[in-house]
Amino acid sequence: MNILIATGLYPPESGGPATNTKLLEERLPARGFSVAVLPFRAVRHWPKVVRHLVYFWKCYRMARAADVVYAQDTVSVGFPAVLAARLAGAKFVVRVPGDYAWEQAGQRFGTRERIEDFQSQRFGMRVEFLRTLQRYTVRHADRVIAPSKYLHDIVLGWGAKKEKVILIYNGIELPVPTEAPTKRPEGFLVVTAARRVPWKGIEALERVVAREKGWRVFVADILTRPQALGWIQAADVFVLNSSYEGLSHQLIEVMSLGTPIIATSVGGNPELITDGVEGLLIPPQNDEALYAALKNIEADPVAARARAEAARTKAGQFNIERTLGHVVELFKTL
Repeated sequence: MNILIATGLYPPESGGPATNTKLLEERLPARGFSVAVLPFRAVRHWPKVVRHLVYFWKCYRMARAADVVYAQDTVSVGFPAVLAARLAGAKFVVRVPGDYAWEQAGQRFGTRERIEDFQSQRFGMRVEFLRTLQRYTVRHADRVIAPSKYLHDIVLGWGAKKEKVILIYNGIELPVPTEAPTKRPEGFLVVTAARRVPWKGIEALERVVAREKGWRVFVADILTRPQALGWIQAADVFVLNSSYEGLSHQLIEVMSLGTPIIATSVGGNPELITDGVEGLLIPPQNDEALYAALKNIEADPVAARARAEAARTKAGQFNIERTLGHVVELFKTL
């Protein structure tokens, strides 16, 4: 079976789709699949709109030799890929890492609604256009992969047929690669690794850490994946202070490192972290809860490390071989 993976991100770019694509590209051939990859960076030098037309054409040409086109998002590569797959006569599978329309509404158009509220409201033409493309992609897919129960329910609200939406959790390759920082700051070190987008809560984290003279915060936002994971491993605590997460691939990697974790109780995070067991869960956009959780870890590092070890054990459930098994089973049933 020939698989064409359409992805918005691809190494050395970082992010869940990049990591996921590379693992599939490396592991699927051993299971009898031939894999080709079309990253969006192949057309990113073109002007906007034109780049998507060029991506569609490239995808169509490659899809003619594919049995399955597997897209790693719903709009940027997902929409041109579904059109290319249909024209080429290939099956189409899309993985939904999040709500692309909602993310773009927040980043580009100033929308501040929670993702749950966003689902039932209407916005300007540009946001509604992106929402229409996203819904078209999932409705015309042969299968839709949701990486969390939370996103599974979100996708059903877009009109996808229930029998076509499959829950497959993200998988990671263990051990994850780490590169230790050359110099660790003194004091209680808080690390996060995220893009500076509104829903990641980085500014709030920096504001809270600034309350204590002995606390330091490091944001691993422009490092390579091994470098970012090295900083996280060296930290006293990793914080995921987002107001939205579909299912964080990075959070699973952090769980495997044995670093104490604080995460918000949003999206798929509670499917990974049970409050008080593998880490501490706090309400989103709540500085006081974040401050209290950080003080808890500073005051009782022994309990924090015990939770971190429980998280390390649980991370083993999300290994790449299990995920691959589910993906292979899905492809063979198309």
